[in-house]
Amino acid sequence: MESVWKKNIEIPRREKLEKELHTEVVVLGGGMAGLLTAYLLQEQGLETVVLEAGRIAGGQTCNTTAKITSQHNLIYGYLQEKFGMEKAGMYAHANQQAIETYARIIEKEDIDCQFKRCPAFLYTREEGRREELEQEAETARSLGIPSSFTRETELPFPVEGAVRFENQARFHPLEFIRKISEKLTVYEESKVVRVENNCVFTQQGMVEGQHVVFAVHYPWQVVPGYYFLRMHQERSYVIALDISEWEPMEGMYLGAGTEGYSFRTMEKDGRRILLLGGGGHRTGENSSGGKYEILRQKGREYFPNSREIACWSAQDCMPMDKVPYIGYFSSEIPNWYVATGFGKWGMTSSMAAASIISDMISGKTHVDEEVFTPQRFPVSALSENFTENAIQAVKGLSRQAVSMEKFPGKCPHMGCKLEENADEHTWECPCHGSCFTSDGKLINGPARHGLTR
Repeated sequence: MESVWKKNIEIPRREKLEKELHTEVVVLGGGMAGLLTAYLLQEQGLETVVLEAGRIAGGQTCNTTAKITSQHNLIYGYLQEKFGMEKAGMYAHANQQAIETYARIIEKEDIDCQFKRCPAFLYTREEGRREELEQEAETARSLGIPSSFTRETELPFPVEGAVRFENQARFHPLEFIRKISEKLTVYEESKVVRVENNCVFTQQGMVEGQHVVFAVHYPWQVVPGYYFLRMHQERSYVIALDISEWEPMEGMYLGAGTEGYSFRTMEKDGRRILLLGGGGHRTGENSSGGKYEILRQKGREYFPNSREIACWSAQDCMPMDKVPYIGYFSSEIPNWYVATGFGKWGMTSSMAAASIISDMISGKTHVDEEVFTPQRFPVSALSENFTENAIQAVKGLSRQAVSMEKFPGKCPHMGCKLEENADEHTWECPCHGSCFTSDGKLINGPARHGLTR
């Protein structure tokens, strides 16, 4: 199951790190967040080395729907209530600015990546939610986002209403990454085995830097940071449909309710392709499967005679208060930085993280950094998420072991029993979200290695 982005594109391979290096900044992770951070640091004249355990953009970046938008579901009313207008405004500004920074880089580097400005819509088919969306549109507008409420969409079904954001964008993420990575120092197949102060050790090399950035999707360190208490992981699904016979869909769409779906089109080889997404669940809770089939049923219902050309899934880190963790990894280690917990909004969050962290390392104060700081609450305030994670851990530790002929049914991270994902034919940990192939290879952390006999 390979995403449509990976078809017919090849990012040149980079060498493995097999030596000692000294640099100003070491970035762990060669996905969108890590590469953008390295790019912006390099723009500011800082020597940067990127270490990637696998291939460039080989993780969650290649499984995105690639919406570049500040419309992150029903977020702004929530932020206003929880953090106040000032910090809600920081969140809005950081994500709106992320769109403009993508546009600037694409123009500067002359990148052909199907970048296109378009509106984004958050819709509902539930009559009782119309007022909620009207309020969201008003709040977003008060925070400086070009927002309005409408009942007019391009969707193949009627809606009760939608929040419309103007001048958002979409693009081909791997075409973008292929170009910006050309100027960066990246080592592939260079898995980090430990980090000691300023020194980052791989299996066959070492990089010493003045600053270390963790852009690794899910930080694996338990102490300091305690990120396993700060978030959980969720998986969602996408099918790509050839809808060339249908009228173009210029906007990007997301349903606000539990039955809502994601719609976003692209052009490929002269054909109009729809990315239809949905079926989200907490990782480790899909033993019965059927997520792809539901999407296929909806595809047949909404776009008769469409043809499926690809299907895939993505995994996202969901922060406990819906805001990513961007900034100092821990107050105990001032030269470590982190970018994680992007929810389902990795494109704008990656750029926001890159902008904030590159400014911090350069000695600047970023105007929006306060709302994202991982130090916004102490470890002692993690009780709410700890309780939920503890419930999941008890479930994982006590459930019947799955039938695994080759491997023990326990996750190597913290010993929870694994659950089969019937759609992906993978093993998933319900406690913290580690995933493994059917033959035991590690797909997603926080586990550090695959399953052993």
